[in-house]
Amino acid sequence: MNFFKSHFWYHKSQRNGIFFLLISIIILQLVIVFGNFSSEENSDVNTPQVLAFHKQIDSLKFLEIENRKPKVFPFNPNYITDYKGEQLGMCIEEIDRLLAFRKTKKFVNSKEEFQKVTKISDSLLNKISPYFKFPDWIVKNSQKKQYSNSSVAKKNQSSFNKLKNKITTTDINKATAEDLKTVYGIGEKLSERIIKYRTKLQGFSFDYQLNEVWGLEKEVAEKVLAIFKIIEKPTIKKVNVNTVSFKELLKNPYIDYNLCIKIFNYKDEVAELQEISQLKNITNFPLDLYDRIVLYLVAE
Repeated sequence: MNFFKSHFWYHKSQRNGIFFLLISIIILQLVIVFGNFSSEENSDVNTPQVLAFHKQIDSLKFLEIENRKPKVFPFNPNYITDYKGEQLGMCIEEIDRLLAFRKTKKFVNSKEEFQKVTKISDSLLNKISPYFKFPDWIVKNSQKKQYSNSSVAKKNQSSFNKLKNKITTTDINKATAEDLKTVYGIGEKLSERIIKYRTKLQGFSFDYQLNEVWGLEKEVAEKVLAIFKIIEKPTIKKVNVNTVSFKELLKNPYIDYNLCIKIFNYKDEVAELQEISQLKNITNFPLDLYDRIVLYLVAE
């Protein structure tokens, strides 16, 4: 008993202190349990200050993402590796095309040639081509070539303008011998030969018919066609293949004696051609001449 009594025996001031402590604890517990600590005002997250703060955070995030991306420095596209190509966004097939081209000991010397070899898309080319760095001598040669091409183009245009003032027409089916002689390489004989052949054909229907003129070289023919064009196609008199005579059919500038015999033999077999395209059924018919042969024939 004395043991417990020693622990619970207090004088008056001690008892008052213990009582005050108990009251304080009870009051504090009541405040915690029944007190309202919630804020009655809701914070507005759409205020200009909050929005500006979020915008600043987003910009910082974007800068961090950009800084983490691998930087691209100027490079020679001839030496792209598999790893470098993947970083640039090229697929394996595009990289392999470039590597195969390089194995032939050739080099790409322009962004256009790079696209031609690799067959990359225009969007990817526009993205990576600003980083292409070719040797200085290639860049200088390219500039010289562009300047040279520009000078040649101006010179040709000037020459064409001069010729245009001298000729009476640019229609090859109406051009005179004097008109044709304004072309370098066309003299008296060739101009007359062109007009004579044009008369035989009843007029040029296709540009490539000019190459059929005897003695006219291809380069000279191209010069003629650079100035003179088929503006109005000729009106050609056609004959009925079913009623035409042998002699009349031979007048066709593209039908020789042997072909004429084949056509008449075929007519005897089928009695009558219903369509002119039936000529293609003839054995060993010159299909490369078909479009010109039928200029003069009709099946009726």
